[in-house]
Amino acid sequence: MRYLEGMNERVTVSLPAELVAEARRAVETGAATSVSSYVADAVNAKAQRERALADLERVFGGPPPAEALAWARSALRGEHHAGSA
Repeated sequence: MRYLEGMNERVTVSLPAELVAEARRAVETGAATSVSSYVADAVNAKAQRERALADLERVFGGPPPAEALAWARSALRGEHHAGSA
Protein backbone atom coordinates (compact mmCIF):
# COMPACT_ATOMS: atom_id res chain seq x y z
CA MET A 1 0.00 0.00 0.00
CA ARG A 2 1.38 3.39 -0.93
CA TYR A 3 0.97 6.21 1.57
CA LEU A 4 2.48 9.01 -0.48
CA GLU A 5 -0.87 9.80 -2.07
CA GLY A 6 -2.94 12.55 -0.52
CA MET A 7 -1.79 14.56 2.45
CA ASN A 8 1.86 14.15 3.40
CA GLU A 9 3.95 15.56 6.18
CA ARG A 10 7.69 15.97 5.87
CA VAL A 11 9.69 14.53 8.77
CA THR A 12 13.38 14.08 9.32
CA VAL A 13 14.62 10.76 10.64
CA SER A 14 18.03 9.26 11.22
CA LEU A 15 18.55 5.70 10.04
CA PRO A 16 21.50 3.35 10.11
CA ALA A 17 23.48 3.61 6.87
CA GLU A 18 22.73 -0.01 5.95
CA LEU A 19 18.98 0.65 6.07
CA VAL A 20 19.33 3.73 3.89
CA ALA A 21 21.37 1.66 1.43
CA GLU A 22 18.64 -1.01 1.44
CA ALA A 23 15.97 1.60 0.69
CA ARG A 24 18.06 3.09 -2.13
CA ARG A 25 18.64 -0.39 -3.61
CA ALA A 26 14.88 -0.93 -3.59
CA VAL A 27 14.45 2.27 -5.59
CA GLU A 28 17.26 1.36 -8.00
CA THR A 29 15.75 -2.07 -8.67
CA GLY A 30 12.24 -0.70 -9.06
CA ALA A 31 10.92 -2.38 -5.91
CA ALA A 32 10.04 1.07 -4.53
CA THR A 33 9.22 4.33 -6.26
CA SER A 34 11.19 6.42 -3.76
CA VAL A 35 13.01 6.17 -0.46
CA SER A 36 10.04 7.97 1.11
CA SER A 37 7.58 5.37 -0.20
CA TYR A 38 9.86 2.55 0.96
CA VAL A 39 9.97 3.99 4.49
CA ALA A 40 6.21 4.71 4.49
CA ASP A 41 5.50 1.12 3.44
CA ALA A 42 7.81 -0.19 6.19
CA VAL A 43 6.12 1.96 8.86
CA ASN A 44 2.71 0.84 7.60
CA ALA A 45 3.74 -2.84 7.73
CA LYS A 46 4.94 -2.45 11.32
CA ALA A 47 1.72 -0.67 12.30
CA GLN A 48 -0.34 -3.48 10.73
CA ARG A 49 1.64 -6.12 12.66
CA GLU A 50 1.14 -4.23 15.92
CA ARG A 51 -2.62 -3.91 15.27
CA ALA A 52 -2.83 -7.62 14.47
CA LEU A 53 -0.99 -8.53 17.68
CA ALA A 54 -3.30 -6.24 19.65
CA ASP A 55 -6.29 -8.03 18.07
CA LEU A 56 -4.82 -11.41 19.04
CA GLU A 57 -4.28 -10.21 22.59
CA ARG A 58 -7.96 -9.25 22.77
CA VAL A 59 -8.99 -12.67 21.42
CA PHE A 60 -6.69 -14.58 23.81
CA GLY A 61 -7.27 -12.26 26.77
CA GLY A 62 -3.53 -11.55 26.92
CA PRO A 63 -0.45 -12.33 24.90
CA PRO A 64 -1.13 -15.22 22.53
CA PRO A 65 0.75 -18.47 23.16
CA ALA A 66 4.02 -18.82 21.26
CA GLU A 67 2.63 -21.86 19.42
CA ALA A 68 -0.31 -19.82 18.12
CA LEU A 69 2.01 -17.07 16.88
CA ALA A 70 4.32 -19.59 15.21
CA TRP A 71 1.37 -21.24 13.48
CA ALA A 72 -0.02 -17.88 12.31
CA ARG A 73 3.35 -16.80 10.92
CA SER A 74 3.81 -20.03 8.98
CA ALA A 75 0.20 -19.89 7.74
CA LEU A 76 0.75 -16.35 6.47
CA ARG A 77 3.82 -17.59 4.60
CA GLY A 78 1.63 -20.26 2.98
CA GLU A 79 3.19 -23.17 4.81
CA HIS A 80 -0.16 -24.56 6.00
CA HIS A 81 -2.90 -25.99 3.82
CA ALA A 82 -6.58 -25.29 4.36
CA GLY A 83 -7.95 -27.36 7.20
CA SER A 84 -4.58 -28.13 8.82
CA ALA A 85 -3.85 -26.99 12.36
